[in-house]
Amino acid sequence: MSTAVQFHDQHPGEAGPSFRDEVIQGLGATPKALSPKHFYDERGSRLFEAICEQPEYYLTRTEEGILSRAADEIAARVGPDSLMVELGSGASRKVRLLLEAMRPRRYLGMDISRDFLLQSTRRLAADYPWLEVHAAWGDFSRRLELPPGIEGRRVVAFFPGSSIGNFTPREAEAFLARLRRALPPGSGALIGVDLVKDQGILEAAYNDAAGVTAAFNLNLLARMRRELGAAVEVDAFRHRAFFNAPASRIEMYLESRQRQAITLDGQRFAFEQGETLHTENSCKYSVAGFQALAARAGYRSRAVWCDDEALFSVHYLSSD
Repeated sequence: MSTAVQFHDQHPGEAGPSFRDEVIQGLGATPKALSPKHFYDERGSRLFEAICEQPEYYLTRTEEGILSRAADEIAARVGPDSLMVELGSGASRKVRLLLEAMRPRRYLGMDISRDFLLQSTRRLAADYPWLEVHAAWGDFSRRLELPPGIEGRRVVAFFPGSSIGNFTPREAEAFLARLRRALPPGSGALIGVDLVKDQGILEAAYNDAAGVTAAFNLNLLARMRRELGAAVEVDAFRHRAFFNAPASRIEMYLESRQRQAITLDGQRFAFEQGETLHTENSCKYSVAGFQALAARAGYRSRAVWCDDEALFSVHYLSSD
């Protein structure tokens, strides 16, 4: 098998709103807000990988432990000659825990960060020469479809890292319904879901002592400056993250340290001191709560695995 990656350009280009369009819209909204998908330029993707190494950030190591223990059972449920579709593939670390056990025929990584996607899928292709590797560059939160000609005896979508939590519950339900429609009948979905737990543990995970999450959040402003030519003083903002218990989610913001403005394309977006730009939600669920959400999206819960401390869960869902 060739180690070349088959690349599929699903980026919307002129057909959809650009980063520039969404920044202008988000800065002009009340309250100001941007989608967390815009964190993931190449530098942002690397900072997120560094976040995953922080001692406070339990999510990655806990999910990896669950996947390592459950890999054989997952492989038995999926069966041989499958197509593994990884949504938000990033560095593709976690999928490696499954590849040897599952032995899929094909792998498709989907990500919004083109350069990072190509780097990670090329490494996969080199490390697993028996695997046919595809890379689809695009925003799967807006456009979710398999490239033509990619198939497997069974398709399983892998969405790790509790990225499903970046959607509100209503958005997550709609996303899962779109995923079900995009995949062939009888496909499965393997989804990492962070669980509700002690507030101190949650808030520490998004406020690591080394300041990596803060740098990740602030890089969004630096990206505006680099790519869009925005006039913005990055150091005039600070990172804020806290648990909103009634909404059961971590909320992340960039807070203005002073009265100031961001200027882009001749438009001036004023900030008062203490005013915030909402950059991320990370919703937390109970196992039963997420299963109910998946059921509303048309899925059946086939299995769920948790760590011994009930910090995190991995759900296997099917559309049949």
